[in-house]
Amino acid sequence: MSEDYQAKTHIAFSPNKVIMGLGSSATVAAEVRYLRGSKVLLVTDPGIVDAGLIKSIEESLQDENIPCVLYDKVEPEPPSRIIDNGAAIFKSEGCDLIVGVGGGSSLDVAKGISIRAGNEGCILDYIGVDTVPNKGARMILVPTTAGTGSEVTRVLVMTDEEQNTKNVVFTPFSLPDVAIVDPLLTLSLPPIVTADTGMDALVHAIEAYVSMNATVFSDIWAEEAIRLIGTHLPVACAKGSNVNGRYHMCLAATLAGLAFTSGGLGAVHALAYPLGTEYHMTHGRTNAIMLPHVMQFNLPGSPDKYTRIAKLMGKDVDGLSPLESAYLAVEAVLDLEESINVSCQMKDYDIPEKDLPLLVDGAMKQARLFVPNPRDLNENDVRLIYQQAFEPSWPL
Repeated sequence: MSEDYQAKTHIAFSPNKVIMGLGSSATVAAEVRYLRGSKVLLVTDPGIVDAGLIKSIEESLQDENIPCVLYDKVEPEPPSRIIDNGAAIFKSEGCDLIVGVGGGSSLDVAKGISIRAGNEGCILDYIGVDTVPNKGARMILVPTTAGTGSEVTRVLVMTDEEQNTKNVVFTPFSLPDVAIVDPLLTLSLPPIVTADTGMDALVHAIEAYVSMNATVFSDIWAEEAIRLIGTHLPVACAKGSNVNGRYHMCLAATLAGLAFTSGGLGAVHALAYPLGTEYHMTHGRTNAIMLPHVMQFNLPGSPDKYTRIAKLMGKDVDGLSPLESAYLAVEAVLDLEESINVSCQMKDYDIPEKDLPLLVDGAMKQARLFVPNPRDLNENDVRLIYQQAFEPSWPL
């Protein structure tokens, strides 16, 4: 351990329990019983219901005679009203435990409902860091994608429809009592969703790794997540039924979630958020677009960490200068994106360059994420990074 690390106090956040294994979603009822739940609010979205992914969970609850109320109104990039409406149903139905099943949106809504169950007002009242005064309802989270890592984080993200902005609540009360990670629930994901969610996990791992708030814990989790994603994301995209690929992507996403809930995020997320709110793109895809451009900008701020990323993703850095070897991390990400048919060029998404001021303005509203970023940014830097995304040149 370096002296810099020894001088820091290191904190790790995680759920009370994480269960991972093929078919592990069938253990939901046993965990509900362990937590002394008597009536469950099952939070998910219509697509998860239509895909039959909650079947094993519903059967598990039925076998144990545990009453369940289905709340399947979750929308992508969930508006705050979805959370507040769900909290009203939780209370009116007399539920005492929440099971969230789905991608990041469903899990974030479940977290928000849990918080609202123990706190007055609306969920937007709790935007920010450690603003939630009371622990909410007990909660089990079951991801159906290998990306957000929301099942193990203290963060929930929602959209303020009036302001057209993404807002974040940071609180340990967002951590579930139990996270259940079942790779079998991801087998039916189409390649585009596999790619987007996988890149989301990679961004979490990389940003946590180079963060100024990185810890000994987040570094260990992030390194393994980066290595796993570099190896297994192309496999999972190429053959969705490959259980080995799916298993290791689920593990990577969970590790990346643990990494960033302790180490934090950075400028990739800040610049990605406006793409999501303005053009209704998935969070994973917006992160994938901005990742290599922000990495290239950040290289001078953490050359050693980026060199390590390059090695973890299979690049040979022997004989290169620090910045040359660090740049190979960008090259590795570009190679990975090409292998899974993900473009990092704005022109491929019909985003007009005339919207550049709008994007810059949106990113500057997320300037809190510049603080842990390994290189300082100002408004002109943000503009230049977006311009690079419109007209890429590698390397700059």
